[in-house]
Amino acid sequence: MTVIDAHQHVWDLSVRDQDWIEGPELAPLRRDFTLDELRPQAAAAGVDATVLVQTICVPEETPEFLALAAADPLAAGVVGWTDLTSRAVGDTLAALRARPGGEHLVGIRHQVQGEDDPDWLLRPDVDRGLAAVAAAGLAYDLVLRPEQLPSAVAAARARPELTFILDHLGKPPVRPRAQDTWAADLRSLARLPNTVAKLSGLVTEADRCDWTPADLRPFVMTALEAFGPQRLMFGSDWPVCTLAADYGQVMDTTRELLAELAEHERAEVLGGTATRICNL
Repeated sequence: MTVIDAHQHVWDLSVRDQDWIEGPELAPLRRDFTLDELRPQAAAAGVDATVLVQTICVPEETPEFLALAAADPLAAGVVGWTDLTSRAVGDTLAALRARPGGEHLVGIRHQVQGEDDPDWLLRPDVDRGLAAVAAAGLAYDLVLRPEQLPSAVAAARARPELTFILDHLGKPPVRPRAQDTWAADLRSLARLPNTVAKLSGLVTEADRCDWTPADLRPFVMTALEAFGPQRLMFGSDWPVCTLAADYGQVMDTTRELLAELAEHERAEVLGGTATRICNL
């Protein structure tokens, strides 16, 4: 079974500040994280390759990530960033694909979770950008707050030619009875055939000091029922996950939560879906 971590990050604070890392809760992340640090942890967890995902919305980061992927087989794919509202977005994507490592570009992401407009995804200029992402043969990663899920449903419905990948299951607050509205919106998204979701980021939405696999199980089961194994993919969200769990714990917990699936279904979530959807 090939295991793909479909969601991990790196950054070098001497190259660029990560201005979202602020406050005492995020202080452990205020240092450099590299593929060399991740490599032994991924190997110990039985992970064969990863997808490197953008962290901040600046144009310089994506070419740097593509260069990393070109030089390091651990990073099999890159989800980058470009300004979706730019009229030149199509040309920008073509230029990224033409760069060294450009064949590793598998998707685009924007920090929608940081936008004040709950319907940012539905703006005409953003929709034009999403059309360009689809035309380039790329997927679009959705990183958003639970209350933004309805606009994601509308955006995905309006662009059936584009594959939308929901990061972190839409970041539900992992606590009792938090599922009610989130689950209904998640199922609405899953009804659209051009949508996929990542089993990632849940440990940091739980009580970081006192979570158990049982806390995550209802959310994972809801996602499995809604999307099915062939439209779910595992992601560690390293190093953000280290606020609540180390890499091995995240992998072990995921395997525990998928234990009741048939072997071929586990293989889909742990690698097959990412390989197919991201063209790895």
